Amino acid sequence: MNAPYIQKINFAFAALLLCMIGYFIIWGLGYTNGNHTTLFLLATGFGVFMAFNIGGNDVANSFGTSVGAGTLTIPQALIIAAIFEVSGAVIAGGEVTDTIRKGIIDLNQMHVEPMQFVYIMMSALLAAALWLLFASKKGLPVSTTHAIIGGIVGSALCLGIVSGSSNTFDLVQWNKLAEIVVSWVLSPVLGGLVSYFLFSQIKKHVLDYNKEVEENLKSIKQEKKAYKAQHRLYFESLDEATKIECATAMARDAQIYGESDLDPTELESTYYQGLYDIDNRKNNIDAYKALHSWVPVIASLGGMIIAAMLLFKGLKNLELGMSNVGSFLIIFMIGAAIWMATFVYAKTLKRKDLSKSTFLVFSWMQVFTAAGFAFSHGANDIANAIGPFAAIMDVLRTGDINTQSPVPPVAMLTFGIALIVGLWFIGKEVIKTVGTSLAEMHPSSGFAAELSAASVVMMASLMGLPVSSTHILVGAVLGIGLVNRNANWALMKPIGMAWVITLPAAAFLSIVCFLLLRAAF
Repeated sequence: MNAPYIQKINFAFAALLLCMIGYFIIWGLGYTNGNHTTLFLLATGFGVFMAFNIGGNDVANSFGTSVGAGTLTIPQALIIAAIFEVSGAVIAGGEVTDTIRKGIIDLNQMHVEPMQFVYIMMSALLAAALWLLFASKKGLPVSTTHAIIGGIVGSALCLGIVSGSSNTFDLVQWNKLAEIVVSWVLSPVLGGLVSYFLFSQIKKHVLDYNKEVEENLKSIKQEKKAYKAQHRLYFESLDEATKIECATAMARDAQIYGESDLDPTELESTYYQGLYDIDNRKNNIDAYKALHSWVPVIASLGGMIIAAMLLFKGLKNLELGMSNVGSFLIIFMIGAAIWMATFVYAKTLKRKDLSKSTFLVFSWMQVFTAAGFAFSHGANDIANAIGPFAAIMDVLRTGDINTQSPVPPVAMLTFGIALIVGLWFIGKEVIKTVGTSLAEMHPSSGFAAELSAASVVMMASLMGLPVSSTHILVGAVLGIGLVNRNANWALMKPIGMAWVITLPAAAFLSIVCFLLLRAAF
């Protein structure tokens, strides 16, 4: 894209975000009854800034494989993200969001005044956002959940220390922090194992099979060409009487050669007998076996996993009242429909380039997977920005601390738009890291990475395992690199360091922000 066009897009996104923020502020001043206007404006800025940086890091991380595989351009990824991330945030972002992320802080251990609680949450938002901005600029995919947890831990501990509480360190549920430490290893290992297994199967039964078929077909084509040239030389070496006899036999064979019920014993000429052997070997190769059998099954499996993730994770906050039996029936119906659609579509690709046809089907599958992942991501990880902000809004409106805070839809929409704007402005470096720098991607490997990450996220959520979707996807990409033997392990050093530093860095920044807020107000 040329520079003037990019500048127009930049202006359009900036104007959209500013207009949405302006509308939200007008609405919010009424919602909070005009209480603590300055704090409300600051909190809005911090919350939107956090959502902006979630878009630049977490959303960019989610779409990195699609862009790196060449399935989507950045503008196309932006459109899908805009539709599905915002839809996930607004539709299923949570009727109620816990104000204390993951129960990491137990404020019952100490009396906390409502305004001190506001400072804790504002400090956490700003600190997490600043760390995410730094990581995004460096192209490092990190966990936004760990960042906001670090922010809350830092400011809460700071409050305990400055207030002289004797049980300050009892505020932190250290077992939860231990789970986060476990997730640094568990998340990428699980993502890597699943993607390694899935992609190795795709490579074995689809990609390698297609490659072998294409090589065999190419070899047969060259053999056929050489056979015709050899026969031409042989024919020219014959005397005239033998040429006439040979040509007559070949003419009779030519009339019946193309018939479907041809009996090879009817062929008279040695030329067509040899040609029949070559063509028969070519026809016995089932070139589209993988495309017609394995690919629809893989697509069906992917569809069911994404559907399960949406039903059990993305839409869980809506409390649809569906039984598990009903949910599984819907999942199986979706799987059957995708299998039929993919099979029929694959049949239409016959007589076309085999590799291009296969990658085309995987491209469609990857777009579907990316869309489902985006919806689930918008429904869940937006809570890292909206959760603390909703708590702040509730305190400003009621003057009291509630363990759970309702999330106004207009706040969800505002933060959802901030996600997309953040993806556009600062997401390119993270997209490059995940999509191209860690391992080379193409549609089938990108699909495998996304599907593996989605399945691990869903299963871990159902089993209550402490995992990070960001770490899982990075591990899944490395799993692809292991299969293809092109994983960039050197790049994992700064990424791994960033994972370890995220929580303490956010905690430190949050302490600074908290002290500044206390001094200012």
